Amino acid sequence: MHVACICLILFSWTRNGTHFDVEKDSKVLMKPGSGTLVIDISGEKAEAYEGTYQCTAHNEHGTAVSNSIFIRQSRSPLWSKERNEAIVVQMGVSLVLQCRPPAGLPPPVIFWMDNNFQRLPLDKRVSQALNGDLYFSNVLPEDTRNDYICYARFPHTQTIQQKQPISVTVLDMETMNETVAALYNVTDFYSGEYSPDGERRPGFMTPLGITSTKMVLRGETLELECIADGLPTPEISWQKDGGELPSSRMSFYNFKKTLKVSDVNEADAGDYRCTATNKLGTAQHIIKVSVKAAPFWVSAPRNLILAPNETGILTCRVNGEPKPKISWFVNGVPIENAPEDHSRKVDGDTVILSYVQTGSSAVYQCNASNEFGYLLANAFVNVLAEAPRVLTPPNRVYQVIANNPALLHCASFGSPIPTITWFKDSQTSVKNGDPYVIHENGTLEIHVAQPLHSGKYTCIASNNLGIKENHVYLEVKEPTRILKQPEYKDVHRGMSAVFECKVKHDPSLIPTVIWLKDNGELPDDERFDVDVDSLTIRDVTDEDEGTYTCIQNTTLDQDSASAMLTVVEPTPTPAIVYGNPDPPTDLELTDQTERSVQLTWTPGDEHNSPTQKFLIQYEDLLHQPGVWVNLTDAPGTSTTVQLKLSPYVYYSFRVLALNGVGYSQPSQPSSQYRTNPSAPDENPSDVQGVGTKPGNLVISWTPLTGFLANGPGLEYKVQWRQKDVDEDWSSETVANVSQFVVSGTPTYVPYEIKVQALNDYGSGPEPEVVIGYSGEDLPLSAPDSVQVMVHNSTLAEVHWEPVSFQSVRGKLQGYKTLPGAQSSRQHKQQEQVLTFSGNRSEGRLPGLQPYSLYNLTIRVLNIKGEGPPSPSKTFETPEGVPGPPSFLNVVNPGLDSLTLEWGPPMNNNGRLTGYTLKYQPVNNTNELGPVKVINFLANETTITLGNLNSSMLYKFYMSAKTIKGSGPIITEEAFTAMDTSDKLQDGAVISWDYFGHHKNVYVEYVVENSKEDWKRELVNGSHWHMIKGLKPGTSYKVRVVARDPADPTVHSTDEVLVAVPAVPSRQVDIATQGWFIGLMCAIALLILVLLIVCFIKRNKGGKYPVKEKEDAHQDPEIQPMKEDDGTFGEYSDTEDHKPLKGSRTPSNGTVRRDESDDSLVDYGEGGDGQFNEDGSFIGQYSGKKEKDTHEGNESSEAPSPVNAMNSFV
Repeated sequence: MHVACICLILFSWTRNGTHFDVEKDSKVLMKPGSGTLVIDISGEKAEAYEGTYQCTAHNEHGTAVSNSIFIRQSRSPLWSKERNEAIVVQMGVSLVLQCRPPAGLPPPVIFWMDNNFQRLPLDKRVSQALNGDLYFSNVLPEDTRNDYICYARFPHTQTIQQKQPISVTVLDMETMNETVAALYNVTDFYSGEYSPDGERRPGFMTPLGITSTKMVLRGETLELECIADGLPTPEISWQKDGGELPSSRMSFYNFKKTLKVSDVNEADAGDYRCTATNKLGTAQHIIKVSVKAAPFWVSAPRNLILAPNETGILTCRVNGEPKPKISWFVNGVPIENAPEDHSRKVDGDTVILSYVQTGSSAVYQCNASNEFGYLLANAFVNVLAEAPRVLTPPNRVYQVIANNPALLHCASFGSPIPTITWFKDSQTSVKNGDPYVIHENGTLEIHVAQPLHSGKYTCIASNNLGIKENHVYLEVKEPTRILKQPEYKDVHRGMSAVFECKVKHDPSLIPTVIWLKDNGELPDDERFDVDVDSLTIRDVTDEDEGTYTCIQNTTLDQDSASAMLTVVEPTPTPAIVYGNPDPPTDLELTDQTERSVQLTWTPGDEHNSPTQKFLIQYEDLLHQPGVWVNLTDAPGTSTTVQLKLSPYVYYSFRVLALNGVGYSQPSQPSSQYRTNPSAPDENPSDVQGVGTKPGNLVISWTPLTGFLANGPGLEYKVQWRQKDVDEDWSSETVANVSQFVVSGTPTYVPYEIKVQALNDYGSGPEPEVVIGYSGEDLPLSAPDSVQVMVHNSTLAEVHWEPVSFQSVRGKLQGYKTLPGAQSSRQHKQQEQVLTFSGNRSEGRLPGLQPYSLYNLTIRVLNIKGEGPPSPSKTFETPEGVPGPPSFLNVVNPGLDSLTLEWGPPMNNNGRLTGYTLKYQPVNNTNELGPVKVINFLANETTITLGNLNSSMLYKFYMSAKTIKGSGPIITEEAFTAMDTSDKLQDGAVISWDYFGHHKNVYVEYVVENSKEDWKRELVNGSHWHMIKGLKPGTSYKVRVVARDPADPTVHSTDEVLVAVPAVPSRQVDIATQGWFIGLMCAIALLILVLLIVCFIKRNKGGKYPVKEKEDAHQDPEIQPMKEDDGTFGEYSDTEDHKPLKGSRTPSNGTVRRDESDDSLVDYGEGGDGQFNEDGSFIGQYSGKKEKDTHEGNESSEAPSPVNAMNSFV
């Protein structure tokens, strides 16, 4: 047996109110250094030590007394001897089998069993009462048995006692023989007051009567019981009159026959009504419950540490029913018997100690008692003087998760009680108020800790005897949040399942991940692969179905998320569908400061296209509600961003995700975050001071936007003063404007200017000083000493004496010269304007006309305008070289001659002395021949060049001359006519223009409608080519092709259809041929013979139709003669040699190039044949089908981009 007591130094015990001498009893031992008693009851009767014990602890400061300790021996008495008579009852009546167990300490546990130690079944008909009796609401034949045994189990002694068995017989009297009934003694027959008539109304077996009473102590459990009889078996219900049953503390037992209410209080007193009901009626019983209370504490006395001359109060406030009596003791002695102390005053439940002195320390006891119990409390009053001591270990580090409470302890000791003050980062005083609370024990509490609260905290304990400080540290960590939660998955059997679990956590906290399956550990299977932020299950089987939970733990917090895996039969793989991402969710604002906040979100489904970035927008609910503005963006892999904020804005944020398909819908807006107003952080920008007219100064600036205002009441303080003048600043405060006009200023003087932003919360930073100038006026003076030096025919240099600064009367922009041509000898008068910026004294006059007379003036320029002109200065430019001839044309090309015409230059720039012509031939490979030079007089404008080669390209260069030399040249190219006298009659001439870089150019041709391959002839460096060996009377398709060996691309013109006419008889004058003369003689002789024959026959009377025969047999070779000259007509084919568009054809059918090599050939309408910069053809084919007199084909022109011409010989 152990009796515990918290005591000091000297311990003593009392038993039953008298001193208990521990040393005289060898069976009792007090532990050294403790007041604990150890009583050895082995071999002894325990009842010898029964009683009430109390411990007293004493030292020089006082005496403390423990609560009373009661020691009782547990007993299990035997059942009293009794003889149980057999019970015979009629079926349907009620029956009570009494147990009446012996009293034990503590009371025994009762239960009913049979001889086989089997518990008897209980139901709403048969039940056991709280006192252990067995109640039958009505008996049935199956209740007949002779072994109803009541058992009592005594828990402390671990013994079980049993009552003698009870025999019960249930009879059905209606079927019994009367003689059998007569055998039974009427005294043995248990029928009570019940009639043997079948069914009956309910009635109460316990408690009896209409009402009963029940008393219960506060804090204990109330047990109410109602057992009813009746047939059929009644149902029991409960209610409380005038109130409701306390459902949270209420429970039913024994088939609702017992009502228990736990932790009873005064409100549970009242009338409880139990109702028994069957089909024949009801019965009610009212139990009047009263609640009493042993004494309980309202406010127990607490220890006091008082400094000398302080006042302390001990309160002993208790409650109970009936009201407890309060008694005070000092060092275990009733206070009325204690030594008198004038500083002590007792007032019922209060003891007042005034102006205590050293040496008056004591232990006070408060005893509160009533008939149901008592309370005893010790309160140590210690009178001492001691400097503060901080009991909390120094430099302790407290770590909490953001948005949770933080408690920083500062336990201290001292007398008087130290005053606790807190400082953050050794500078900022922590006041008691949101978000801080300083408790009475010195603990500093931060209700909702944020990262900005992290830092070093110092607590200072002070009283009138000294000061002690202690440092602690607070670290506020970001919460652990699962951003990418595992998603529910339907996975085909044999495939892999991947659950993502991406976590956001504080960088200083390293999370550990735990995966659970159906709230248990993962299977020990190598198919399960746990990664940092994912779980992969390979080769999924049906057994893998279930709920998988990801738990991310840190040392301070955790987060978890779950998803279900469903294994399905394999199906054909659907096509991947890409879509816009889902909007982000779970927007959260953390790390909230005045100028920044951290925004965190959970990404939505990417729909098979990775997120590229997140766009963060904000809405200013104060200034621009409903308008969302782009604030910043974050990478697609990020889920958090630190946002910089402006004061005086009611922010609401939302996030959009962007993938390869497009933007998501916006997320739901975040919670509103308001930033407080403050003074402006900056002043207006672009401050300028410019005068718009003489005598004023316009001060302008770019106003602050709504964000930059930082608060309501935005104004601008405009300050100005004249520079380098000893005067004070002038100022004016304006609002809702961006400029201010200062009047009455001197002309163009410098001013110092400042513009500062203000609002209702203060001024912006000290503004910078800007230099501005008041309004300008026109310059007063003109430059002096103007001198001009002519360098050549187009350039002169002018010098002048600058004007004084005062005469400019503004900002010097420069000097303006006006060299006007008074007489140019070849042009009408013109005026030039040149401006020289800055403070100059010389300048060049370029672009003058040669051979001209100029008048020059100079003016001063400022912003306002021009000053007066300087005196006029005249100078003359010398002759120069002329411009190019106005035109150069080639006309009338012949086989060996070309005629050139040209015009005089537009600008002679002097006296024209003549022209120079240079020309040279160009062969088929673009090689230039020797140059020939011809000079002409100024009045000559045409020349015919002879002794030229036929079919040759010539290039011409023409320039004009003055005494200063030749001017620029003008060029032209032309072909001489082609000599076709010795050409083949089975060919065609093709010409084109091409200026590409390809080295290989071919003329390709094939018979029209033929499946033969194209024939090819290389024509590099040429612009025309004769195709020989063509078949007369046949049409050919012709094209010009450029090929580059390094480039597979082929550049080609459109195809041109060329018809080769049939070859006619050679045109000859047969009148001079000998065979023709002989033939004519033979014919004349034959005619003579015929005439003779005809004459003879006529004479005989017959006629011979010689004329008809001659007409019918005319010689087809004989051609008619021309009427005008008597010669035979010249054969001419039907070909029309009219030149085509874009080409020139000489009268003899030859082809020549266009007039000028300086310009491109005109393009045709078609674009398919053009070549671009990589070597395409430029120009256009222009050809004409030969007209076949037999086929009657019309001429056609191919829309090809190459100038081409064909001639047939």
